[in-house]
Amino acid sequence: MREALAQARRAYSPGEVPVGAVLVCSSGAVLSAAHNLVESLHDPTAHAEILCVRRAAAAAGNWRLHDTTLYSTLEPCPMCLSALALARVDAVVYAAKDLRLGVCGTWLPVHEEKHPFHTFRDVRGGVLEDEAAELMRHFFRERRAEGKAARGDSCGSAHLGCNGT
Repeated sequence: MREALAQARRAYSPGEVPVGAVLVCSSGAVLSAAHNLVESLHDPTAHAEILCVRRAAAAAGNWRLHDTTLYSTLEPCPMCLSALALARVDAVVYAAKDLRLGVCGTWLPVHEEKHPFHTFRDVRGGVLEDEAAELMRHFFRERRAEGKAARGDSCGSAHLGCNGT
């Protein structure tokens, strides 16, 4: 998870949502690591987890990533958890809960559903949760402040015609 957090920090400075992921095989060797590149690539699917799967599959020459665990700094969204299931990733370990899109029990418990060809061996969260959650809070606090400054909006309501006074 420490490497996933390092990846998340790399995403921070270019303005990407600071999410990092690392895919590890059963021996503990890192197969791939990535951070969000949604903004940089103008690609809504360029989540850290998806990029990890793509890189590991390309390196392995096989899209089936059996005997692997994905570590992510944020609870996977529906798209990412589906990709992990399709890639046959065995386990998912995440740090912070995603209150809006998390499908490992926070928003929806999708990981508990039996799938015809793949069931996760283990899905758990809360590993280094405070550190990952603080990174996300700081990022979004900073982004909101930048947005208000750019709009000259002190109350956050420029879209309603409010001049902030």
